[in-house]
Amino acid sequence: MLLATFGSGKIEAGCDEAGRGPLAGPVVAAAAIMPTDYQNELLNDSKKLKKKDRDQLEQIIKRDAIAWAVAEVSHEEIDEINILNASFLAMHRAIDQLKTTPELLLIDGNRFKKYQDLPHQCVVKGDGKYMSIAAASILAKTHRDAIMEAAAQKYPGYGWESNAGYPTKKHRDAIRELGVTPLHRKSFRLLPEQMELF
Repeated sequence: MLLATFGSGKIEAGCDEAGRGPLAGPVVAAAAIMPTDYQNELLNDSKKLKKKDRDQLEQIIKRDAIAWAVAEVSHEEIDEINILNASFLAMHRAIDQLKTTPELLLIDGNRFKKYQDLPHQCVVKGDGKYMSIAAASILAKTHRDAIMEAAAQKYPGYGWESNAGYPTKKHRDAIRELGVTPLHRKSFRLLPEQMELF
């Protein structure tokens, strides 16, 4: 089972994002503060869970968390400031919305842009180590998947309902055949040969 806390004795918020790699749609981040004695054997890195388990855990996390928040950075903003900065901005926006102020941020990954005066700890593969980061990873992923499923209705043919905008063969074939949509990230290499698309 994942660790309930980092052991800091402080109010810890786990932070993670979803959607750095896709060719379309926003990047989404979440922040979650879980009880210090929290236990849930199902809770894990969102990428290791089936969709139905993620959807079930999303509701459990929202019920059990001391505080949680989800935030987006649009594809237009990604094109302006790049995906790394957009990921940090999404996390900052999520932290902004927390109803309880954290005293330590646990960040999934190895890099982060400092948030105000709050100390932070980067944890590589943290979503497979700490409850709060895993909770954030699930909230970010389920939120983003729902956005892309809705976008798939508006822009059919790209397979976003199953690939969430990631560069699968189906998605890239659709870009070749159908062109780009308003939701595509123009700063990304949409096709390996990168034809003139715009």
